[in-house]
Amino acid sequence: MKKNLNKENLPAWDLSDLYKGIDDPQIKKDLASYKKNALLLNKKYQGKLNLLCAEEFLRALKLLEKNAVLGGRLGGFAYLNMSTQMKNPEAMIFYQNISETLTELAKPTIFFSLELNQLSDAKIKEWLKDKNVAFYKPFIQRVRKYKKYELSEPLEELLLEKSVTSTDAWVRLYEETSSRLVYTVDGKTYNDAEISKLLLDKDIQTRHKAGAELNRVAKENAPLFALVYNMIIKDKAIEDNKRGFKGPVSARNMAEDVKDEVVETLAQTVKDNYKNIAHRFYQLKAKWLGVKKISYWDRNAPLPFSYDAHYTWDEAVQTVLKGYQKFSPDLRKIADDFFDHNWIDVPPRDGKRSGAYCSGPIASAHPYLFLNFVGKQNDVLTLAHELGHGCHHQLRLKNGDLNEHSRMTTEEVASVFGEMLVFQGLLDDLKDDKAKLCLIASKVGDMINTAIRQIAFHFFELRAHNERKSGELSEQRLCQIWLEEMKDSLGPAVEVGDDCKYIWSQVGHFFFLPFYVYAYSFADCLVNSLYQVYQKGTVDNFADKYLHLLSQTAIGDYEKILKPFGLNPNKPDFWQHGLNLISSYIDELERLDKKIFG
Repeated sequence: MKKNLNKENLPAWDLSDLYKGIDDPQIKKDLASYKKNALLLNKKYQGKLNLLCAEEFLRALKLLEKNAVLGGRLGGFAYLNMSTQMKNPEAMIFYQNISETLTELAKPTIFFSLELNQLSDAKIKEWLKDKNVAFYKPFIQRVRKYKKYELSEPLEELLLEKSVTSTDAWVRLYEETSSRLVYTVDGKTYNDAEISKLLLDKDIQTRHKAGAELNRVAKENAPLFALVYNMIIKDKAIEDNKRGFKGPVSARNMAEDVKDEVVETLAQTVKDNYKNIAHRFYQLKAKWLGVKKISYWDRNAPLPFSYDAHYTWDEAVQTVLKGYQKFSPDLRKIADDFFDHNWIDVPPRDGKRSGAYCSGPIASAHPYLFLNFVGKQNDVLTLAHELGHGCHHQLRLKNGDLNEHSRMTTEEVASVFGEMLVFQGLLDDLKDDKAKLCLIASKVGDMINTAIRQIAFHFFELRAHNERKSGELSEQRLCQIWLEEMKDSLGPAVEVGDDCKYIWSQVGHFFFLPFYVYAYSFADCLVNSLYQVYQKGTVDNFADKYLHLLSQTAIGDYEKILKPFGLNPNKPDFWQHGLNLISSYIDELERLDKKIFG
């Protein structure tokens, strides 16, 4: 495939269906409407929820929902606009101002959830007899599960006001600083997204230079990032303690509707599989790379005998859509919309943040995909991943803006499953054993990054948050914890040392979404289990049931939505079942290795 990536020809998103720009007059009008709605909600309903009939309560919910849409539109636009131009002071200031303004304007509505949680179960049941109110049952249940963790209204108002100058401010400092980092390799400068691609280069010297430069820049900024991380952990601990959460991960678990014990079982099961999965795989990879131990920076390196495929954007799109089409024509139709409209921002460029994501600012409107596409095979799978998120969002458009609440544990299901579909399509097209080995090895590497490495991240976070209770952590202590967890997870075939000890500061989720990381492993194990059921063909109309599952992930409980597939994440062997798929791929790699190399 020819490498043909003229950045000028790659799609960029059009945010005009939100606002025409940061000076769009509609922004001021929407802020005024947001303020008016919040004040009206407060005036009409504060102190009166217990007196409302079902019809009156429904009107209150509708008013609250209007602001959910307006807030999503305003805040979402500000963030999306900033993501592609993080060196533009106007975009950064606009984002901060919108965040602060929405926080201030939302204060009159704080009473709503507090009063809702003071009502009796009998009152709630009475309201839910009305079918229109019953539509909002997921929202009502989500609010009421926090009843025991809520504080007084003045304290809740204080925490809301302080959020923009505490954790949110620290996160902003981290993201702005990260976006300005410049890396230099062989006299050429790179941004974060571009240098990360060098780690996938076939040339070992290029990979090691890029890794060394990443670590050097991380070390240079470690004093600042260690301070930021300490403040974020402390700020979270203060709020967790005030609310009465048992441990540092408990608040995240509550948001995910997952019991602490389930997450502990997941983490421990994955840790118990370090040796059989990660250690075994990297031993094989060391052999293929011709060394006894591979460098930390060679974990994701292409194999020396692999074909360095490059994809044009159109080729990548067709490859992904082919995989989606084979699984479900209905899923393909949903996916087509993202390419027929300007909903995707594709090329890396100066000032654009690194990575990839899908963002749906408004639950009842289409989302946006964010990529940094340079044409590697991994970029094709990243497209499949983010497109899975996008399709997942589209399947939930009718759930209601108040009801929709992303649970990270299920938020990754459609994305990881989409990757699996495209990977299997690529594998099915291959006839050469060596090419198959390379593709499976690449996929196993990605699965280890998702299922295994993210749990190592989880243990790093857990230790950092727990140790922070005894005082501030030095950058050297953070480095030490990082190295210990990396060595434990990667195994004896990977060299983990000073050349990577500052890389903890590169894991953005530690800063802007604590304890998010385990959701990747949760979803990967869940998807692996789902995919094995699909492969076995034991569930009739699997594709239709799968799409229905996606439509319910934010409003249904795990046991119910997974029951049609015979799966239950509360069972102890659930996680092992998912990990077994990765192990089976390594079995296949060992078989191919023996066949090819003897």
